[in-house]
Amino acid sequence: MKLVSVVLSGGAGTRLWPVSRQAYPKPFMKLGGPTLLEQAISRGQACGTDELLVITNQDHLFLTKGVIDQLADPPHTQFLLEPKGRNTGPAIALAALHCLQTHGPDTVMVVLAADHLIPDTPAFVACAMEAAELALKGQLVVFGIHPTGPDTGFGYLEVEHVTRQSQPVLRFVEKPDLPTAQAYLATGRYYWNSGMFCFTAQTMVDALAQHAPHALAAARDALKSGTLQGNVTRFDAHVFGLQPDISIDYAVMEKAANVSVVPAKFGWSDVGSWPAVSQAHTADTSGNTFAADVVSVDTQGTHVQVESHGPKVVATVGVKDLVIVDTPDALLVAHKDSAQKIKSVVDALKARGHESTQLPAAVQRPWGSYATLKEEAGYKVKRITVKPGESLSLQYHHQRAEHWVVVQGIGLVQVGDKELRTEPGQYRYIPLKEKHRLSNIGTEELVLIEVQCGTYLGEDDIVRLADSYGRA
Repeated sequence: MKLVSVVLSGGAGTRLWPVSRQAYPKPFMKLGGPTLLEQAISRGQACGTDELLVITNQDHLFLTKGVIDQLADPPHTQFLLEPKGRNTGPAIALAALHCLQTHGPDTVMVVLAADHLIPDTPAFVACAMEAAELALKGQLVVFGIHPTGPDTGFGYLEVEHVTRQSQPVLRFVEKPDLPTAQAYLATGRYYWNSGMFCFTAQTMVDALAQHAPHALAAARDALKSGTLQGNVTRFDAHVFGLQPDISIDYAVMEKAANVSVVPAKFGWSDVGSWPAVSQAHTADTSGNTFAADVVSVDTQGTHVQVESHGPKVVATVGVKDLVIVDTPDALLVAHKDSAQKIKSVVDALKARGHESTQLPAAVQRPWGSYATLKEEAGYKVKRITVKPGESLSLQYHHQRAEHWVVVQGIGLVQVGDKELRTEPGQYRYIPLKEKHRLSNIGTEELVLIEVQCGTYLGEDDIVRLADSYGRA
């Protein structure tokens, strides 16, 4: 049996702002040690898959490769890079066509979300193997979750009766309101839709041809427009954007007659909100989930998460059932009962053009990272790290000059046509409109403090002349 693990790594995770941002979404959050993406990849490996196929945004390639490269046994991986998100329908259509062309019609695809938490990997593998057997018999398989309450955040699967055995799905139901969800649970005939699937490449392509021929044709066109470089497929943005923005549930699963559910015999969370994150941590005797250095007085059921550039004291007094998330550039205080409304905060910030919805406080780049430490009118202070052997682009700025001080490692600083070896404690000045480049020529991480001075300090004031990562 040819088995391919397909990981869908998209979405912005707006309900987990301010940690999850568009440039650093939920799959890259660490929960229980590894990132959620790493956990998803490891689950696929545990199933004995022959290949990993990742569908993700083109801007997240270097982040995803970073996760895979640090695995003890990195899987053989192919990437399909989306110029823009087009929902799960086009993503799965592209994946099915890719597997059909590359591995053949009987390739079993285990489709996983990159942002789920499943602590019991052996139990998941057992369910995946059960699903694979059904897939080889021509079934479109969905993993169903036993509901723990009338949740309005999930779609539902209606069956004859909820059991621990696989069975046909009678119908898919979209996210209901609370009274409807309560009525569903009272019948004992509904699972939650986990958004994880299993089928052969041919079965899915046939289903798309029958139920969503337009989506299949658009995916074929997008795949034809793609260019393969090594293990990375990139698409023409215009042709890719002609695909419909539709979920695989709407496109296929709600219409197909050959759909089966495999009940999950493992713990599962889509970690879709801050209360869900808190539930993934071990609570103290007062129901609180936070680090030991948080000072709490008369506090109950509260989650505190601090992601600061340096040590910071956080204290809570006389509060109950709150979520408090502190990052260097944003602070969230919300009642757990209102956690679903955090998306409205993100929408309001986007309307204002606020950077905190796009970029995290510590921004990851192919060469390393940067974090803004201080910004006021006329100046900005950054901490920049560069990995060994990596370089920033050769660039210049129209509206700012820069001052660099190396504090760790050995850098090669190009200013104009001069290249200057720069060690800890040494300083370099980058005049306005002068071309410059920073490279790490040492064996350890290069760290420097940058002070920008000018009338405009936005990230878009960069003119790249040459770049190792194809951004010039």
